[in-house]
Amino acid sequence: EVQLQASGGGLVHAGGSLRLSCAASGMTSADSAIAWFRQAPGKEREREGVACISLSDGRVWYEAPVKGRVAVSSDAAGNTAYLQLSNLRPEDTGIYYCTASAAKCAAVMGTWISVYSGMDYFGKGTQVTVSS
Repeated sequence: EVQLQASGGGLVHAGGSLRLSCAASGMTSADSAIAWFRQAPGKEREREGVACISLSDGRVWYEAPVKGRVAVSSDAAGNTAYLQLSNLRPEDTGIYYCTASAAKCAAVMGTWISVYSGMDYFGKGTQVTVSS
């Protein structure tokens, strides 16, 4: 059974940084990925993609709103993924979820197909609040 546990959220001022962690267990696929999504306040039905990392080759993908301000990485064993958030803005506020799939990050024509429901495994989120 795959289990994902996100942590590291908190309250920061605009311009600050946070490092989120996603502890993954039970993943056995040689090609797998961990992706981060977020849900903004008042948008309970919308979970937008943030970043994805393919664990087999380390390739990473970022969505435009966060590109240049976030970095996704994983440890060598692929048991923990990290999301470094920098230069945070109030619009980055939300619940951040880590998810996993038994395949590499889905991409077409060089663009990550960030669909929350397309992932295979889901963890509970961690709250990130950025004050202005």
